[in-house]
Amino acid sequence: MIEIVTFRLRAGADSEKFTALDARLQTEFFYHQPGLERRTTARSADGSYVCILHWDSVAAADAAGAKTMVVNEYTAELTALLDPTSMSSRRYDSL
Repeated sequence: MIEIVTFRLRAGADSEKFTALDARLQTEFFYHQPGLERRTTARSADGSYVCILHWDSVAAADAAGAKTMVVNEYTAELTALLDPTSMSSRRYDSL
């Protein structure tokens, strides 16, 4: 299963700080989640971001998603940089 999350940073947010926090979230949190096969984040020329996650099952994605909704050392500071009105998430079945 592939999950694609798109978003923008809040006006005035530090993109270098976001990049550092996102890298930490990836290595210290996501890569310890059962079922995660790959995760990557990218930025487009217009400043929007995409995060692409490959999961081995919907259940694994749901379990990790529930953990990211809890404010903790990995999510609180990073979430403060995101524009919540710009966030979108879609899931796709792998062929």
